[in-house]
Amino acid sequence: MVNLGWAGTESPFHRGELAIQARLGIQERMDQQGRRVIRDYLPDQFRQFFAQLLYVIVGSVDAVGNPWASILVGEPGFLSSSGDRTLQVVAKPLFGDPLATTLADGIDIGLLGIELHTRRRNRLNGTVTGTHLDGFEVQVRQSFGNCPQYIQARRFEISQDRRSLPKLVHQITALGTAEQDIITAADTFFIATAYQEKLAGAASGVDVSHRGGKPGFVRIDDHQTLTIPDFSGNGHFNTFGNLELNPRAGLLFVDFGQGNLLYLTGTAEVIWQDAEVNSYKGAERLFQFRLNQGYRVEGSFPLRGSDPEFSPFLNRTGSW
Repeated sequence: MVNLGWAGTESPFHRGELAIQARLGIQERMDQQGRRVIRDYLPDQFRQFFAQLLYVIVGSVDAVGNPWASILVGEPGFLSSSGDRTLQVVAKPLFGDPLATTLADGIDIGLLGIELHTRRRNRLNGTVTGTHLDGFEVQVRQSFGNCPQYIQARRFEISQDRRSLPKLVHQITALGTAEQDIITAADTFFIATAYQEKLAGAASGVDVSHRGGKPGFVRIDDHQTLTIPDFSGNGHFNTFGNLELNPRAGLLFVDFGQGNLLYLTGTAEVIWQDAEVNSYKGAERLFQFRLNQGYRVEGSFPLRGSDPEFSPFLNRTGSW
């Protein structure tokens, strides 16, 4: 089929995204770009891409408004589409994943299909239209691709050994040594944000996004605060547009070596101009995350990851 652009007369961006684009003088250009690349359906290449994945990142919001970033894992084909407006997911949340409690009929949901070894990624924001024992179905609201910047290439295989190992869940309200070790070593994490307002139409909902950098790019300021550089991106400002209107955010860190997962939720603030921004080469802005609560789950990620091949875009960035 011919890949048509945005069909609506309203903007594909909500007022938080538009406000940031206007502040930076790029709103007109982003409107043209958004109408070209954002769609209210899944193009055939997106449907094929999701069907070949071993994992997908999921953003959801709990009953009290906290966003959570999660990860689902399955054999290729666990994501499928019978048509271009829906995505079927046949996978259960991993042990200890907050998605087990947030998933329900009718909720807003964000999905990031990302294939680290090829650095391809496609986003899907929509609504859960049905849940069942083996998974759920999503009605597409928006879908669009992202560039490969800052993605560290990794290959994965499913580890049956990890699937059979016992798992431990640690509930946290502060970042202890184990949590800090995961964050300090991270070259990749995922962030979920949300702006859920009916008046925003198709531009509202939950979004989940990838962030990457050199190990140590997530700075630990204290037991509850992280500071993170933000590099040049696609100019949509989906994440920061949500934070403009709703400061809550959820982070997911994956320990690719040990299979541990760190789920955090709290609030985030964007630092647009500050001396610290200039102190980090390549950063256009920073954002600070303040932890409210989280979970560290030992050994629950059932994939074995190779050593990373760092993105060449990181050559333009510094380190703390």
